[in-house]
Amino acid sequence: MTCTPARPVASQGITAPAGRTLLPLTPTGTRHGGRSFMTCQYRCGNACDHPEPNRTGHGHVQDEIAKAVARRSVLKGAAAGSGVMVLGGTLAAAAVAPAAADPTGPTTARPVSGDLATAAFTPVRPNRRDAVVTPSGFDHDVVIRWGDGVVAGAPAFDVRRQSPEAAKQQFGYNCDYVGVLPLRDAKRDRKDRSLLVVNHEYTDEALMFPAGVYSDTEITAIAMANHGMSVVEIRRGSRAGSWRRVKSLKKTRHNRRVHIDTAFVLDGPAAGDERLRTSADPSGTTVLGTLNNCAGGTTPWGTVLSGEENFNQYFDLPSGEQLDQRYTDAYARYGITGSGRGWSAVDPRFDLAAEPHEPHRFGWVVELDPYEPDEAPVKHTMLGRFKHEGANVALTRDGRAVAYMGDDERGDYLYKFVSRDSMRTGPSARARRHNKTLLTAGTLYVAKLVGDGTEDGQYDGTGEWLPLCDETTSFVPGMSVADVLLFTRLAADKLAPTRMDRPEDVEPNPVNGKVYAALTNNSQRGSTFQPDEANPLTSSMVRSSIGAPLTPAAGNRNGYVLEMTPAGSDHGAGTFTWDLMLVCGDPEAPETYFAGFDKSQVSPISCPDNVAFDDRGNLWISTDGNALGSNDGVFRVPVTGAERGRVTQFLTVPRGAEACGPLVADDNRSLWVAVQHPGEVDGATFEDQASTWPHSDDFPRPSVVVAFRDR
Repeated sequence: MTCTPARPVASQGITAPAGRTLLPLTPTGTRHGGRSFMTCQYRCGNACDHPEPNRTGHGHVQDEIAKAVARRSVLKGAAAGSGVMVLGGTLAAAAVAPAAADPTGPTTARPVSGDLATAAFTPVRPNRRDAVVTPSGFDHDVVIRWGDGVVAGAPAFDVRRQSPEAAKQQFGYNCDYVGVLPLRDAKRDRKDRSLLVVNHEYTDEALMFPAGVYSDTEITAIAMANHGMSVVEIRRGSRAGSWRRVKSLKKTRHNRRVHIDTAFVLDGPAAGDERLRTSADPSGTTVLGTLNNCAGGTTPWGTVLSGEENFNQYFDLPSGEQLDQRYTDAYARYGITGSGRGWSAVDPRFDLAAEPHEPHRFGWVVELDPYEPDEAPVKHTMLGRFKHEGANVALTRDGRAVAYMGDDERGDYLYKFVSRDSMRTGPSARARRHNKTLLTAGTLYVAKLVGDGTEDGQYDGTGEWLPLCDETTSFVPGMSVADVLLFTRLAADKLAPTRMDRPEDVEPNPVNGKVYAALTNNSQRGSTFQPDEANPLTSSMVRSSIGAPLTPAAGNRNGYVLEMTPAGSDHGAGTFTWDLMLVCGDPEAPETYFAGFDKSQVSPISCPDNVAFDDRGNLWISTDGNALGSNDGVFRVPVTGAERGRVTQFLTVPRGAEACGPLVADDNRSLWVAVQHPGEVDGATFEDQASTWPHSDDFPRPSVVVAFRDR
């Protein structure tokens, strides 16, 4: 998240019975946008208070006219409440009706009819409720919670009797990506059952453990086991669009819990490289566990991809030891400092002095086949190593797989991979085996965006995919294929791509063929990062709370949604055009833009994080770190026609939580959302919680929910 100046806060920590602090809860420093100190510390090791890893001076849109225009303040000469896009004091279109004075958005009641893609519902107003809030006419179910059993034999969850062994059988903490796949039975799809696949990104020990119950070592070991992924069989509920987990675990053949001790196969050109070898794995081809899994995607061949993101924070350096000087530049570029989470006290492979190669075994895209519970998941080196938000696949005209990816750090890049081979269709086992090799050979690219100047009243331009390497050849001078894949950030730096404002989820729209990227924010745009046409804002309007006045804050605080159109509408093309479809924020703020739609008719939106699509091509956006005083939520946005750019809030999540997922499924009848870190509010502890959602206990439990029409 981004950094907003604030009053320094004294450092706190979890104090175990022996009195040793496990991890600071509220680091002294600056507040990060709408996120709490607690979220920043536990999720990414407080990355935004450290120097950004990308220290290159390149990567800005290269058109000099565009840069000159974009460097003007977008607030200059703008009248608050105008319904147009403000470009350095110029207007993108003729003025429309002024925005409503009420910052909570439109309130006109609308009758509910149709499915999630077509329903005209009353937007959910910004709020601070400790609840999942949906529009009138819709409801939701909690499908699975932290601690619920996943595999047969899992013990009943007891917050005061947790153990690593139990956690490896239960639904992990802080759910993020949500995938739902049809359950195949005897080579057919079952209409009443599906498989739910979920990531578990990180843990918050302050909210998970009662004081005085566990030792330091127990807390660390249990937290480690709560990372990973879950595969859970679900069944239809009594109402259309509703789902329930199958609770009779002995009858769930596909249920699976992937955890810190699960063996993964490393494949692709870098597998076996000496820099992937450790004392426990001298072959460099087998890794235990997956860390900080954020977003992901479901492939056309029916597997799930999961992105390893902020893996750098898990590695410790004992006092008096030095980082391995062979990897000084690489460690720095990935934010690996040796200031970890204390995991080396439980497992010595997280000790950088003992195992300097272990960090190289994380930061990959993982592929898991939910239909094969005994098959080892794979880490694909061909897709490069960086802080993956996720990976989402489309097909070229000739059937090759294209995976779009974002590197979630301020100033980092957009990537794509194009497979060498084409996907085979049909249900045969041979075709399926072939398709699961598509991500092992092909070409990896990084994006460079060029602006065309803002005289046309738009933030837009053209782009090029710069090749980094294929499975046999590096296109980066002085680097081998293995170098490029292991240290993709360093390789990309040499090609001068465009430094973006935290590129997170990047997904192709299956209806219109365009690609949409959530650029969450960057408070340092305009200072450390010079503005350009693709990243133009140097000041944004924010609110301290609902109903508070808008006030200016440095940098891009509310984020953008980038729309990319591949040349010839072919995902295999080497070039594309782009525009900023959304400049997020409050409609009353002059810098905001909603694809030209009337700003008086849109909901405020801040910090887009993940994107998804219904089968009519509408864009669905979940947010993380709302800088407008409200809880985070999920929004529907048409991308074509008269309604293009009409941002409508469909759902908000509880206090302190982030909306993850989202996924529109089941013929537009179901909206899946992972409610991550409810109650993660500064000052909260297990004994003094800020949330008790989903209100089944006196402490919060991250959970997956499904929303649907209340018929």
